[in-house]
Amino acid sequence: MTVLPDPKFLRAHGALLADSHRRLVGRDISVPPDALYDAPFALVSHGTEADPVFNYANRHAQQVFGYDWATFVTLPSRLSARAPERDERARLLEQVSRDGYIPDYSGVRVRADGRLFRIRRATVWNVIDEAGVLRGQAALFSDIEELS
Repeated sequence: MTVLPDPKFLRAHGALLADSHRRLVGRDISVPPDALYDAPFALVSHGTEADPVFNYANRHAQQVFGYDWATFVTLPSRLSARAPERDERARLLEQVSRDGYIPDYSGVRVRADGRLFRIRRATVWNVIDEAGVLRGQAALFSDIEELS
């Protein structure tokens, strides 16, 4: 049985991602917030846990990484990179925490089946709600290079 995300959550979280992107990056995401789940680019976010766990992955991201929704939203986000790339990923997230966003990130990621790919020209930003509370971090990308 396939587990699908709650439509109310998708609308609310999509609005949060789009609003924080607009405030931090200074421009709108190219599709309306209620269409982000079916957008033609990968969009993921994780929470603020000590070892952050993905809390959102649109359909495109699920296809790219090879996880279904139920698996993706229980996955520690550090596992989207192999161990050798995790230090670089941690530096990226520290820079995003400090600067608010990075407009042109590139890095190697790993699929569920172990195959590697490089994301290029990703925007990574802090997800901050209207009250100014940090809710996590998000990444949007569509440029992918197969590595293995």
